[in-house]
Amino acid sequence: MYKLETPYMIDQAQHDQISTAIEQAECGTRGEIYAVLARRSDDYFFAAGFVLTCGILLSAVLAAFAAHIYWFDISLPLFGLAILAAFVMAMLILWFVPQCRVFFVPKQILYKRAHLNAVQQFLAKNVQRTKYRTGVLLFVSLAERYAEVIADDGISSKVDQEEWNSIIETLMHHSKRGEISNGFLAAIELTGQLLQLHLPSTADDENELQNRLVELL
Repeated sequence: MYKLETPYMIDQAQHDQISTAIEQAECGTRGEIYAVLARRSDDYFFAAGFVLTCGILLSAVLAAFAAHIYWFDISLPLFGLAILAAFVMAMLILWFVPQCRVFFVPKQILYKRAHLNAVQQFLAKNVQRTKYRTGVLLFVSLAERYAEVIADDGISSKVDQEEWNSIIETLMHHSKRGEISNGFLAAIELTGQLLQLHLPSTADDENELQNRLVELL
């Protein structure tokens, strides 16, 4: 599996391979491919903290009912201190072990944050600013185990969603196995085939986006 504590997620040789793969995939097409790899799409401290706090409060209520039912006597100050200690301990764990935060956040929130990050990267990297609106973003966010392909208007209407889904599945399959570089290489090749099929190159074709993988640490 991938290790989130490493400074960079893939090495320079793998970056060079991906850059070459993008250059080759764009040959014969006016489409543009841009790849982004994120360590995580949010720090999730507050989201995980909210979930844990709700869990602590619910547990406290259940414990109070259980103590009442079984005639277990506990002083109110001691009970309050126990709740406070649980809260402080939970926050310390989230603060010092950030890798664990995603385990306390619902998948819907994880995927929503990752999707938002993908859209932000699509706009921030000017993938939508190509001459023929033919940019394609390949995006992976590791902590959320999330992958997405965002295609601009010039290509999205020409390709069935099933074909984009197959590229997403390729990214997901390799990422889950820790084969991040291989996942991008395979996805880039598939994307290049679609672009060459639907958007053949023209006489004024030029490279408008950098042929590289961007890592968001």
